Amino acid sequence: MTVPNTRPPPIGRLRGVDSGIARKIDDLGRIVIPAETRRMFNIREGDHLFIAVEGGNIVLRKMTDSCTFCGSDTQVSQFKGKGICSPCRSQLDA
Repeated sequence: MTVPNTRPPPIGRLRGVDSGIARKIDDLGRIVIPAETRRMFNIREGDHLFIAVEGGNIVLRKMTDSCTFCGSDTQVSQFKGKGICSPCRSQLDA
C-alpha cells in the first residue's frame, strides 16, 4: 500500500508552475506583489486588480478601462468617472 505525498510542494514548484515567488500573507490579509512582476504587467500604485476564483486557483487581473456602453477596451477615456470609447462618444455627440 502506498501513501500519497502530503508534503507541500517546494517553493517555486507549485502545482505545475516551474517558477514563482512565495509571499506570506500579513495579519490584514495582504500580500506584496514583487516589483519585477509589477513591472512585467505594468502595474502601478493606484491601479485596480480584479480578484477571481477559477477552478481551484485565485487569479489576479489588472483592470483596464472599458466603455460603459459597449464594453470596448480600445480608445477609452474617462468622462465623469466612467469609461467611454471614441465611437460611443461620437454617437452621444450626434
